Amino acid sequence: MSALPETVHRPVAHDSALKHAQGTALYIDDMPEPRDLLHATIGWSTRAHARVLSIDLDAVAAAPGVVAVMAARDLPAGNDIGPVLPGDPVFADGLVEYHGQSVFAVAAESVGAARRAARLATIEYQDLPAILTIEQALADESYVLPTRVLRRGDAAAALAGAGHRLNGRLAVGGQDHFYLEGQVAMAVPGEGGAMLVHSSTQHPTEVQHLVAKVLGLPDHAVTTEVRRMGGGFGGKETQAAIVACVAALLARRTGRPVKLRLDRDDDMILTGKRHDFLIDYDVGFGDDGRIAGVEFMLASRCGMSPDLSGSINDRAMFHADNCYFLEHVTITSHRCKTHTVSNTAFRGFGGPQGMMAIEYVLDEIARHLGLDPLTVRKANFYGIDERNRTPYGMVVEDNIIPALVAELEASADYAARRTAVDAFNRSSPWLKKGLALTPVKFGISFTAKHLNQAGALVHVYTDGSILLNHGGTEMGQGLFVKVAQVVAEELGVPLGQVMLTATNTAKVPNTSPTAASSGADLNGKAAQAAARTIRDRLAGLAATRFGVPASEIVFREGQVSGGDQHIAFADLVKAAYFERIQLSATGFYTTPRLDWNEATHQGRPFFYFAYGAAVSEVAIDVLTGEAKVLRVDILHDCGRSLNPAIDLGQVEGGFVQGMGWLTTEELAWDAAGRLTTHAPSTYKIPTAADVPRDFRVALYRDDNREDAIYRSKAVGEPPLMLGISVFHALKDAVLAASGSGAGLRFDAPATPERVLLAIETARVPTPEAVAAE
Repeated sequence: MSALPETVHRPVAHDSALKHAQGTALYIDDMPEPRDLLHATIGWSTRAHARVLSIDLDAVAAAPGVVAVMAARDLPAGNDIGPVLPGDPVFADGLVEYHGQSVFAVAAESVGAARRAARLATIEYQDLPAILTIEQALADESYVLPTRVLRRGDAAAALAGAGHRLNGRLAVGGQDHFYLEGQVAMAVPGEGGAMLVHSSTQHPTEVQHLVAKVLGLPDHAVTTEVRRMGGGFGGKETQAAIVACVAALLARRTGRPVKLRLDRDDDMILTGKRHDFLIDYDVGFGDDGRIAGVEFMLASRCGMSPDLSGSINDRAMFHADNCYFLEHVTITSHRCKTHTVSNTAFRGFGGPQGMMAIEYVLDEIARHLGLDPLTVRKANFYGIDERNRTPYGMVVEDNIIPALVAELEASADYAARRTAVDAFNRSSPWLKKGLALTPVKFGISFTAKHLNQAGALVHVYTDGSILLNHGGTEMGQGLFVKVAQVVAEELGVPLGQVMLTATNTAKVPNTSPTAASSGADLNGKAAQAAARTIRDRLAGLAATRFGVPASEIVFREGQVSGGDQHIAFADLVKAAYFERIQLSATGFYTTPRLDWNEATHQGRPFFYFAYGAAVSEVAIDVLTGEAKVLRVDILHDCGRSLNPAIDLGQVEGGFVQGMGWLTTEELAWDAAGRLTTHAPSTYKIPTAADVPRDFRVALYRDDNREDAIYRSKAVGEPPLMLGISVFHALKDAVLAASGSGAGLRFDAPATPERVLLAIETARVPTPEAVAAE
């Protein structure tokens, strides 16, 4: 056994923090380039929906520096690389279904030569009707997957009998991942047709399997490796596969290493994004604002193929309750097929869009009744011993949201600030302030049950140093240092004694993606199991030497003790080697208590919930629509944090990314289906200047009640939804400027144009108002 924790629960720096600051952290494009390396580029469709009548690549192949050109007709084996269901070809074969779809690829001696050559292709198209919006898809009943409906109780009857009733519509925009490191892969041919692929991917195993599929090889002939990514956010879960496959195909064709790195424009055009949603609601409620019944229609733009849209839209349905008990509810989910890029995983994985639906409804209820929105939210919170079952049948056993919100409400001085904001607005004609407190309840686990597993490999060398490998990937979120802390804690050694190594499918096979906020939960437990196996072997040897029971052996501060005797960890390891005791172990973990029936949408899809809440205060200029976030107070639940420094960074970063999604990050397509916002000149992510100057973030003190790794909780995704508070603070300010109440449509993202339009729209008198005058 080890003594009280000395490595976990401490604010330890990110393992690559110094390298990041110095610019010495190696990413794939920084790696030394192999001899004879070729550079690739992808040629893509200039139509949103069309038949491909002919492809002439002769001029491309004859261009200076070009070594190989490939299209669908040149593939040695499979073409479809759909992650769950078919529909995602490496190269379009006779039909293109979005502007920017991959049609062919070029390998050349330089990046410039490849890109210049790609422009020489001659492709003849026959245009077909294109469905570009959710509204068009709904009208045409165009879906990539069947519609699903989640019901509890009798929403229609509850609506009919409610004292008050409102209905409306909300549009929620998508979001580009805008990771700092773009999509990149380098494929290196090996002996006997084997292929090593360095891929910037959150899912090395999927890349391994899909590369093997398109090359016609068994999985064991392909190795995928990634040491770190420069950001992922879900955009490198499935989207990395096409880049890796193209690089590997060209490497196979030429027998030379090939690197493919998308530039920012190509990356944004070619790869999927967060799903945008169209949300209709019909809600009935009482005088106190408590919901009697509600019906939601959630329609998302999935794009041209299923990708991960099934699970994403399921999670949107599962989070349309957020922190609120809905006794009578119907949620209809349409998964719309459009002739745009297939949308994909993004931090929150559908949960944020579902939460936007219920938070908007509660805000509208409050405006209709003339109540503070926080009062209405609290009236609808899940209960502790009653009113505690979700629409999908899971009992909320760990509900801390009433206590957490009460603590934040007091520490943020919400009531006094609400009064101050109202007073400011009465006296200020051109600037208006808004204030909002919104909560978060986010389910932790993959909803695809089989993905809730992880493996790890731990070696202890005879000098006492330790090498750690596991199936999780590092994308800046601090997973590697957290798992290393777990191993150091279990073996009672300083953290510096544990060496982190690149994720590699030849070391830990059949891994799940690093996604669903589960990286530390899964891989931490797997590494803990491996470390404990080695520790138990060493404890047995120490017990024999010290003449005490193995249960009394303590590993701490690089020493192993029993009774009044002790030995250095390194010395015990060396002794174990001479006793022929195995000093290497694998660990494996599966998440317990998951019981989910996909057909009925009932059961327990999540191990536990992570909670949080944020208070945001904003100011808007009523003449321009410009807005500024003045102050943010956050209280977030990380259980007993594995690493408070890392977790605080995740909370801060997640909030800012969520704020960007709902305020400045606007995706736009023209009438031909071309993405017009494909660079930072037209697509605006938050900058340092957008971070609130008064930014107060704290972690809620409460252990995870489930047996997660050291009683911590996942932290990757839940903080993003804290940004919803900024959207509602802006809505609060808009309503103060316009003097209107419920019924004003205010879509996301709340750009300055939308803010100004909402104010001006509300100020235009309705025909009924004119008639009344």
